[in-house]
Amino acid sequence: MLLWAAGIPVLAQTSLDGPDRGETTMISPYYFGPNAFAVPDMLDGTVQHDMRIELDGNHFFGTRGDHTTDLTLKVNIPLFSDRVNLTAWMPIAEWYRNSDESLAVSRLTEKALTDPKARKGCVSGDVYITTDIHLIRQKRYVPDIALRAALRTASGNDYQYARNYDSPGYFFDATVAKSFVLGARKEHDLRVALSGGFLCWQTNNARQNDAFMFGLMLKWTYKRLMLEETLRGYSGWEHSSTRDKELAHDRPVVLKTRVAYKIKKWEVLASYQYGMRDYPFHQMQLGLAYHIDILKK
Repeated sequence: MLLWAAGIPVLAQTSLDGPDRGETTMISPYYFGPNAFAVPDMLDGTVQHDMRIELDGNHFFGTRGDHTTDLTLKVNIPLFSDRVNLTAWMPIAEWYRNSDESLAVSRLTEKALTDPKARKGCVSGDVYITTDIHLIRQKRYVPDIALRAALRTASGNDYQYARNYDSPGYFFDATVAKSFVLGARKEHDLRVALSGGFLCWQTNNARQNDAFMFGLMLKWTYKRLMLEETLRGYSGWEHSSTRDKELAHDRPVVLKTRVAYKIKKWEVLASYQYGMRDYPFHQMQLGLAYHIDILKK
């Protein structure tokens, strides 16, 4: 039930008994911070062949005037083989600043709206843990195929300020990819990848939202330089199955350009991500990664 206070919509408490599947829960990235189940990066059809530690600095500038800056840590660990990874990542610290418009859209309760932390603060995010499997390796007429199973914890803070969901989630996806060697000296590599999967998160009233995941990647590599373009998103069921589907906004789509340059065991990263639909944030990222050959190949 929506109430109105000082021209700003707030969300009243609803009963947990007898959830109505025809009602829109409005638990989606559109109403929360940029790290509340953002569209996951897709695999390129392979997995990491060595241990990789990555630290990223991200800045999100929202289309509603809000700003978020975070530090994200990501680790890839090969599990006894270069075909299986355990991967984990999380925003270890997130600093946010909300505008009047972003607070209005987030539908905070009257009590939360008067708290200074509704305007700005610092929180930690959810932990994502995935198992990545390189199922089939590319051959002449056979593409790479990689599978991934992921769990998202409910460890993120400040649900009351619409920063993170206070609920878990998970997703499964598969990526099919093929590389093509270009140039007379075969120094250029063009890779095309397609992904599809299933993503789910708990909302409220004992409900969950199920979504179809999709992704398209074009990746060009020349010696130590890599340029990657991805179109990714997912589409939840509330948009097509609830009475107030125009309020669901559970179909985020993003376009991301990423550049990486390798220097021995180091990797310098930069990217820009554009929120195209139901994800009202644009993201700039700078990162540094380090590779460790723990399998002693």
